[in-house]
Amino acid sequence: MNNDVLAAQILLYARELKMPGLAGAFEEVARDAAKAGRGHLESLSACLAAEMESRAEHRLASRIKGARFPTLKSFETFDFSLLPSLSKNDVLGLGSGEFTRQRENVVCLGASGTGKTHVASAIGLSAIYAGARVRFTTAVTLSQELLAAADDHRLPRYLKSWRSADLVIVDELGYLPLGPGAPLMFQFFAERYEAGSVLVTTNLEFSRWTEVFGDATLTAALLDRLTHHSHVLVFEGESYRFRESAGRLTKPRK
Repeated sequence: MNNDVLAAQILLYARELKMPGLAGAFEEVARDAAKAGRGHLESLSACLAAEMESRAEHRLASRIKGARFPTLKSFETFDFSLLPSLSKNDVLGLGSGEFTRQRENVVCLGASGTGKTHVASAIGLSAIYAGARVRFTTAVTLSQELLAAADDHRLPRYLKSWRSADLVIVDELGYLPLGPGAPLMFQFFAERYEAGSVLVTTNLEFSRWTEVFGDATLTAALLDRLTHHSHVLVFEGESYRFRESAGRLTKPRK
């Protein structure tokens, strides 16, 4: 059997077995093996390694897509010098994803525009690279979806759909009152207590969370669960977005 026929046969087998990494790598591996005089077992090992790498890349891409980040953000594009009160080491330490394995929570607290969502997204992305499953949502969207699920008598199923996530990022808690969605939001956080990690970004001090949830007892119970085993990152400084916008406006035109 000549090499062209063998190559076509291997490609067919690889596709049938759903092994795209091997399909894309076997010809190059075979050429390199012929030049270096490597044996069949070493070549087979190289082909399988290519398949393993391909599958890992596919899982990573799938998890990033499934997280539903509004935009992909990284630590490299965040200017920590604008927020001297924010410990860069602490933030990068959270990027290891260890807090998700310990089922700990993170609260990013500070004024609007100070980079909370950027840092939250970067932590989430780094956690994915570390092997975690992450989902991103906003507080208002989550509240609306909880209400819709309750109205349709599918709340248990909806809550269950979040259990596979190692980390849930809830962005912009505090910008709008939750109204009738507040008790359901409490139930959401309560179900994740010591079962999975939550990262919340908020513009309100904890003492003002009653403005969002409307009930002091419910708010106290929520904070008790959320801040237990938690990391609180305080964002104090000039608006990050305003600084970027001002920088663009002051650049001389070419």
